[in-house]
Amino acid sequence: MDETIAEFIKRTILKIPMNELTTILKAWDFLSENQLQTVNFRQRKESVVQHLIHLCEEKHASISDAAQLDIIYMQFHQHQKVWDVFQMSKGPGEDVDLFDMKQFKNSFKKILQRALKNVTVSFRETEENAVWIRIAWGTQYTKPNQYKPTYVVYYSQTPYAFTSSSMLRRNTPLLGQTFETHNSTTPLQERSLGLDINMDSRIIHENIVEKERVQRITQETFGDYPQPQLEFAQYKLETKFKSGLNGSILAEREEPLRCLIKFSSPHLLEALKSLAPAGIADAPLSPLLTCIPNKRMNYFKIRDK
Repeated sequence: MDETIAEFIKRTILKIPMNELTTILKAWDFLSENQLQTVNFRQRKESVVQHLIHLCEEKHASISDAAQLDIIYMQFHQHQKVWDVFQMSKGPGEDVDLFDMKQFKNSFKKILQRALKNVTVSFRETEENAVWIRIAWGTQYTKPNQYKPTYVVYYSQTPYAFTSSSMLRRNTPLLGQTFETHNSTTPLQERSLGLDINMDSRIIHENIVEKERVQRITQETFGDYPQPQLEFAQYKLETKFKSGLNGSILAEREEPLRCLIKFSSPHLLEALKSLAPAGIADAPLSPLLTCIPNKRMNYFKIRDK
């Protein structure tokens, strides 16, 4: 197992909350029950991760094995992603094809690899007749970026494919063409999740209401006019260490703990304004961020009351 795969597995494990770690590792089914029993999950997480990486090295984990772990993590945390829906439609008079999962996987992978030399495609089937697809994109000259993948959830014998919104939007048309070629369908129609799709009406209503709430709060906070241009905001935090444990070294410290946080952007206020509508942050944003225009300050010092 080379360093790239070890780092990929390490980053994935570090994302997993400790209370979910054993469940996800068992679902991964790469390490045996006996191997997992050798791990002391009550240690610090860094020590647990190092032990797990060592076990993966002993079993010569591949990039495919690492991708499977990442897919399982995403299945547990799919609510953290923004999903789009592709609807596929047959041409007039065409019948629904009998679905062959093995053929689908081979076809899907070959089509993508034919169009783009450096791409990693991984599959994981679920009990709900769905297949999760993980696509790590590269270019003609660079290796696939395992840390910015696209996830696709496709239910066989249905016209819908759910795709995670990817930062690499240039690959969306290629993904659509892949489904189109495999299914011999008319061009895919991309729609936003919850809008004009034949699914549970309560989900549609919930998404629309939430979107309207976020837009309303954002407008109330920032207004509907362009924001003043600001390139950074800086926050200095000073706080005393607080702990219920007696005898702590930090608890006896007289000096406050200090931390400096700096946000920077070519247009910081417009960037902050777009966070909640983009689904990157919850609405409303922290008053520490939204107060910048009213206070006309971009340097803040935060102390204990």
